[in-house]
Amino acid sequence: MTHCPEIEFEHDDFEFDTIDEELLVDERCQQILKQFYLFLQQQGMAAEQASELAFSADLYLRDYLIDFGRQNIVRPQPGIVTTFAGSWFITHTLDPDVVLLERHLTAISELYRYMHRQHLISAGELSFLIEEAGQLEFYRQRIDSFMNLTGDGFIEWDAKCQSRL
Repeated sequence: MTHCPEIEFEHDDFEFDTIDEELLVDERCQQILKQFYLFLQQQGMAAEQASELAFSADLYLRDYLIDFGRQNIVRPQPGIVTTFAGSWFITHTLDPDVVLLERHLTAISELYRYMHRQHLISAGELSFLIEEAGQLEFYRQRIDSFMNLTGDGFIEWDAKCQSRL
């Protein structure tokens, strides 16, 4: 069994203001994702399943948190997973469905558990992130209501997700 090296980053290593800083943060995220993938396999997960979870975690980290949210991945804010699952995923997926979202939420939960093991996030942060990822029925209702939107109902629909934060 190969040993995954400890990830040695500081919280400030994920702050960015310029495009050059963002590219460095992106590279650091890729390192974390590669180590996450290896860790999953070391825990007995099949390579294919580990790859699927790492792919979903990549979407969340690099497309949502970094590119869209402009956030430091190791300083998570309450509501970040709720906004991803209850709004961003739904509006940025051609045909959003709960099965795909559930896979993403599983990946997000496992990624944050891994980041906690690596001392990148606190136990308190892990707790609220896992709780948000577990709100599957709320996200199912969000997808259903989005698919049934008519007229100019989007603003009200989007506001309902924000009001839960």
